[in-house]
Amino acid sequence: MTVDRLKHVVGIGVDTTALLADAAQADVLRLENLDTDLRPPEAALAAARQAVDTDDANSYLPFFGADELRQAVAEHVSPMSGIRYDWRSECIITAGGCNGFLNTVLALLNPGDEIIMTDPIYVGLINRVRLAGGVPVFVPLIPESGRWRLDLDVLRHSVTPRTRAVLMMSPSMPSGAVVNRTEWESVAEVCQRANAWLIYNAAMERILFDGAAPLHPASLEGMASRTITVGTVSKEQRMIGWRVGWVIGPAEVMRDISLVTISNVVCQVGIAQRAAAAALRHGNDSLLSAVAEWQARRDCVQSELKSLPLMPCGGGWSVLLDVGQLGWGSEEASRLLLSRGGVAATAMKNWGRDRSDRYVRLVFSNEPVARLQGLRQRVERALTQRA
Repeated sequence: MTVDRLKHVVGIGVDTTALLADAAQADVLRLENLDTDLRPPEAALAAARQAVDTDDANSYLPFFGADELRQAVAEHVSPMSGIRYDWRSECIITAGGCNGFLNTVLALLNPGDEIIMTDPIYVGLINRVRLAGGVPVFVPLIPESGRWRLDLDVLRHSVTPRTRAVLMMSPSMPSGAVVNRTEWESVAEVCQRANAWLIYNAAMERILFDGAAPLHPASLEGMASRTITVGTVSKEQRMIGWRVGWVIGPAEVMRDISLVTISNVVCQVGIAQRAAAAALRHGNDSLLSAVAEWQARRDCVQSELKSLPLMPCGGGWSVLLDVGQLGWGSEEASRLLLSRGGVAATAMKNWGRDRSDRYVRLVFSNEPVARLQGLRQRVERALTQRA
């Protein structure tokens, strides 16, 4: 018998698609998983090699992360947000960004509390809200003039007496939507009206294209005292398997989050923490070159599929193809893309409410431009003709 907390928790779908792609007897474009082939910063690799021989990196302590890394995180977030964070009382290191998010919602939500989030959104975040006993309330990201825009009318009407938090990510995943200032100000107004926390998923905040600059929501008027930032080195620093993230926010809420943290993954990877600190302090040049490469890949995908209903993205690692306009549901489209076109793409069913089922996700961060060329022929062969 399934326990109550798992009744609405679903599979992610990425692993299923990956296994099918692994088994395919053909050259497959691997666009299903949020990976990248670009290496972590050299400073991080050097720090990890050195840490292997360091006793301090092989310890349960400190429970809330190495001092060096907590200081580096505070130095990273403070200038972006305009808030001087105290690394001792306002910063905790976690085993990746999603671990930090789960710890945060476990500390914030009572059973039945509502959290506003975008649609589509990463299903792993939805699952964690449900594991914490929370209720997701979805606000659509809608196509408008070739860009994703947050439906501000729905946002304003989503507040109820049960609203406890708003979750926002920019660039968002899987859509690559970038929240503009008007949208951030509307989110801030909703948080203040509902007396709700803003959980800001900053995993990709500097992976922005076309010259865009990040805007940290804690910098908005009235938001410093109610913004909790969840970050990670997984995406920007290309350190996915290193499992290092952080939560940073006002001291009073961080005390509660710290209690969850020592009860859920009691310590982080010591060797990786040294590397993460080095990446944050010395990895900016490599980040700039990585973003340039990812933008080139994004440009290639958007050029290849310009005649198809592809929603452009302003940042991040992935774009969404609207297979609903082509007459397919996402799971059937994913199957056909792999079997007919040799393209591994994850179905977006359950990545939001019903509207997410019209999309498949194409991750461009793990395939070079030379392999992405020809994507149009693969997709057309798979989806624009009936059996």
